[in-house]
Amino acid sequence: MKLNRRLVLTLVASAAVLSGAAMAQQRVFFGIATGGTGGTYYPLGGMLAQLISNKATVDGKKITATAEAAGASVGNAKLLGTKDIESAFVAADILDAAYNGKAQFANAPLKNLRALGALYPETVQLITRADSGINGVKDLKGKSISSGAPGSGQYQLVTDLLKVHGMARTDVKEDSSSFTQAVDKIKDGNLHATLITGGVPVAAVTDFAQSHALKIIPLSGPEVATLLKEQPYYTQVQLPANSYKGQTAAVPTLAVMAIWATHDGVPENVAYEVTKALYENTAIMGQVHVQGKNINLNTATAVASVPLHPGALRYFKEKGIAK
Repeated sequence: MKLNRRLVLTLVASAAVLSGAAMAQQRVFFGIATGGTGGTYYPLGGMLAQLISNKATVDGKKITATAEAAGASVGNAKLLGTKDIESAFVAADILDAAYNGKAQFANAPLKNLRALGALYPETVQLITRADSGINGVKDLKGKSISSGAPGSGQYQLVTDLLKVHGMARTDVKEDSSSFTQAVDKIKDGNLHATLITGGVPVAAVTDFAQSHALKIIPLSGPEVATLLKEQPYYTQVQLPANSYKGQTAAVPTLAVMAIWATHDGVPENVAYEVTKALYENTAIMGQVHVQGKNINLNTATAVASVPLHPGALRYFKEKGIAK
């Protein structure tokens, strides 16, 4: 008996669908929300996704991870709060605020947030052109400044920096461009400054310094000391000399730890396997960005006030760094 061509094609297509469904059943999908393409979250998130996909399995099923460009810390915390993604990179101060219902999360705490582990220190970089005439935060009065894309952690920091220097957001002209967009606007003379928090070197700043004389504004002194009392997750650091072309002297500034976060809906065995995949292969992370070399077990449990996910906690107990 012969089958007509249409029926044969239908059967083939049906078999392909069933085969694809069977393959999908052999995989566990795991998303990682990062940040804009001009920052540090994005390349490190891509490498982490590749690492997990190559190394991690759970109950005989391969974990397939994907990194997604997203709105950085605030937006990422909200994605976790609604369980729209399995994990995300979030700055420690924003993660703390989200979990405890402070600042941009006032009266709306995200108590389902959990931590997989601390990553690396993110350095605050207040960027302008060398010929801008801006030498300190007070010089920003009347000038235009970008505090990052909507949903980024820079918004609150700009508010705090202006406040301790006797100013308010109404004293500056605000812009909400991404890292890449902001530095492009500074190049073109359409923006005076931008605040960028990221692992050094930040791709967008590196690009800027290749074609324009760069100035990084120091963040230190009694005003910043006051800010540090109010923002305990920030620390005073030095941006090393020659981090960028033309930046020949170290610059005092601030830093905050980046955290790999998740939510309480992620199964314990999945959280265990992805955490293990990262912290047992940290050398691989350093191949894509120098800050990847700062990811290590010594600081892995420094995750602000947010509880460790039970899966991550189990792994850290096995390694003897948690109780």
